[in-house]
Amino acid sequence: MLDILYEDEDLIAINKPHGLLVHRSSIAADTSKFALQLLRDQIQQAVYPTHRLDRKTGGILLFARNKEMDSLTQQLFANKNIAKIYWAIVRGYTDDQGTIDYPLRKENNSLQDAITHYRTLSRAEVDLPFGKHATSRYSLLEVRPETGRMHQIRKHLAHIFHPILGDRPHGCNKQNKLWKEQFSMDTMMLHAQKLSFKHPRTQQEINIEAPTLSEFSRVRQILDL
Repeated sequence: MLDILYEDEDLIAINKPHGLLVHRSSIAADTSKFALQLLRDQIQQAVYPTHRLDRKTGGILLFARNKEMDSLTQQLFANKNIAKIYWAIVRGYTDDQGTIDYPLRKENNSLQDAITHYRTLSRAEVDLPFGKHATSRYSLLEVRPETGRMHQIRKHLAHIFHPILGDRPHGCNKQNKLWKEQFSMDTMMLHAQKLSFKHPRTQQEINIEAPTLSEFSRVRQILDL
């Protein structure tokens, strides 16, 4: 059963597990489970995903319960009228806060502007030898993407040399291998934590929050973040 975080007659939000695709895709022939179909079967009603989350990302995924609301909510995302907050566990000690303004290349090779804001929530140094270092350092970030480009947060954090733990292909493969060997951890540490917006029909302020999923919580415990 999917964890339902919010629902009304127009909208429903779930806490999507890491590794679950939003909908069927020609590039994912290795799976038969999708958030769209699972939620539809669970509530016995058609639903429409109003935005996307990477397969590897966990957290809030918002659906519309009718086509009119699907269109209205997608407009909110397109017009940047929905505030999105993610949590990420990254390699190294990040600055207290920062903005990453770095264009990203599309599949057709053209560039798109892309802006991501972040602030550091906590930092950890653990007795985990890595390369020439006797310890390993990590940071827990609150991330606010201003734009919504494909893999934007993942690419931006890698760009500033603080890749997300467990990310492939944008992360640090040696670090990912270390965590798989030491902790049997193979999950990308990116979590869609909060959505805030005005309901398209009622204009009521909606704030949806998602508790971190089991692997994200386990890594936080390991690192005491």
